Amino acid sequence: MVNYRHLGRSGLKITEIIYGNWLTHGSQVENEVATQCVHAALDAGITTFDTADVYANTKAEQVLGDALKGQRRESLEILTKVYWPTGPGGANDTGLSRKHIMESIAGSLRRLGTDYVDVYQAHRYDHHTPLEETMQAFADIVHQGKAHYIGVSEWTADQIRAGHALASDLGISLVSSQPQYSMLWRVIEPEVVPTSAELGVSQIVWSPIAQGVLTGKYTPGGELPAGSRATDPSGSKMISRFMRDEVLERVQGLRPVADELGLSMAQLAVAWVLQNENVAGAIIGASRPEQVVENVKAAGVQIPAELMTRIDEVLGDVVERDAGKTAAEQPTSR
Repeated sequence: MVNYRHLGRSGLKITEIIYGNWLTHGSQVENEVATQCVHAALDAGITTFDTADVYANTKAEQVLGDALKGQRRESLEILTKVYWPTGPGGANDTGLSRKHIMESIAGSLRRLGTDYVDVYQAHRYDHHTPLEETMQAFADIVHQGKAHYIGVSEWTADQIRAGHALASDLGISLVSSQPQYSMLWRVIEPEVVPTSAELGVSQIVWSPIAQGVLTGKYTPGGELPAGSRATDPSGSKMISRFMRDEVLERVQGLRPVADELGLSMAQLAVAWVLQNENVAGAIIGASRPEQVVENVKAAGVQIPAELMTRIDEVLGDVVERDAGKTAAEQPTSR
């Protein structure tokens, strides 16, 4: 079964394996299969679910809400996000303005079929809205009982520090950061992680398997597996950064480490991110229920220090560690 970890310095506990529905619900898989995946997560002991209003342009929230119907609400931790365009994409259908935030939380709660979310997250930093306006809107949502805590996603260390200070002044808790993090993508380690640890903020990491690259299913010079992320228009752009032969060759070198631990390559990847003390949970997705069952086996795994060192040696210089990537990949217009 899945273990629980505290989210930041708060009293809230979440499961260390989190079920997320970024590229699946409402788009890639039928709703019936999506419901089966959610129920498989529940059966495995996962009680924390992550989504966002932008996923499948609001459809993913609806699918998740329908799949969770009948569950005891107090036994779940539901997380969603706001920033990216939704609806027809009008001038105010995006960003972190008060207007968009207040309208978005109302829509998310309606689609999820709940009176509140446990964590409401800023999906990106908005360079076109004063941070004070954004944080005041989040504070009002918390004080209205529509969210218990707030979080951010893909914010730099300085942005997290500024947001955390305003949140404290407004009497609310900024408890989480949701960045991309994997064996291959470690840009949060130099700045975001130490700043977050200092402030009492945890990481909830996405793409721990590097969009499937760390499963080992992609081989240097090999054909792309049919139906894989690398062949999907919505996922191929992001995965392309890892699809170089030199990266794929190094990833194949991880197989003996996984074998020594009795894990699949995917399980090793998920277990690896959970070794970081600042990581409260790793988000997994699934297009089939059995994928949930397999990935949950990474919960509770302790990777010995010598094997953590060997992983670093195997991957070598293909690991991305540049802290500047977080700022560089933020949207500059909306």
